Amino acid sequence: MQLAIRLRDAGREAVVINADSAQVYADLAVLSARPSVEEMRGIEHRLFGEWDGAEACSAADWAARASDVIAEVHARGAVPILVGGTGLYLRTLLDGIAPVPPIDPAVRELVRAMPVAEAYAALQVEDPPRAAVLSPADTARVARALEVVRSTGRSLAAWQADLVGGIGAIVALHPAVLLPPRDWLYHRCDLRFAMMLDRGALAEVEALLARRLDPALPVMRAIGVPELSALLAGEISRDEAAARGAQATRNYAKRQFTWFRNQPPPEWQRIESEHYDLEQMFASLLRD
Repeated sequence: MQLAIRLRDAGREAVVINADSAQVYADLAVLSARPSVEEMRGIEHRLFGEWDGAEACSAADWAARASDVIAEVHARGAVPILVGGTGLYLRTLLDGIAPVPPIDPAVRELVRAMPVAEAYAALQVEDPPRAAVLSPADTARVARALEVVRSTGRSLAAWQADLVGGIGAIVALHPAVLLPPRDWLYHRCDLRFAMMLDRGALAEVEALLARRLDPALPVMRAIGVPELSALLAGEISRDEAAARGAQATRNYAKRQFTWFRNQPPPEWQRIESEHYDLEQMFASLLRD
């Protein structure tokens, strides 16, 4: 927001575009900490709350929509500012996606019904290189790899060698990866979940449960939903739900921290403090 406001003050329009996989869902305003109208400060925000929880938003879905929005923003001479911590979303947008054809529904149903140990054993036979890099307990990735090789006759790695649709080579990037001290970050995670409880997270989960959506949908697995669902079911206390939600938030932040420290290109600037100089970080963008 500081960058968007600084650009506006300089006479340039900026549009904030969400790249967080929880904030895309209309059902998760509180639990995803979606910015309020007041927090938007008059700056246009896009791709926040655009997907109904009943529809899973994949990285490919988001990247296609984001690519269109970015083109629209550029066409009117504005600056798109992508914010959020879902690395797979950003990687898919910039690098492209493997053009895997639709999976045969019969194959998918069979694979998804298999216990993860059985699916992993099958993957070791049918796609040994992929099995070697996956955890035997990673249900989602093991199933995906197995259904791809069974349905298409090609491994997921073979499809991923032919990425299509990335925009990274045709746009000017001004990246900044925020990596503040972990103790500061974890303290913020604890405060974040406590504030969500005070601001209506429980009612939000109650409304979500009333929709009786498929428990496998991403919106039902978002941080805070399982924990507060257990509270509403009388299985745990409010204090226990708060503790579990805060821990889940810290665990996710730790994974994000590791991903963003190691995965983006080395030339992307890393900001390892909670304090930073906006003018220095985006000098070329603010000067253009």
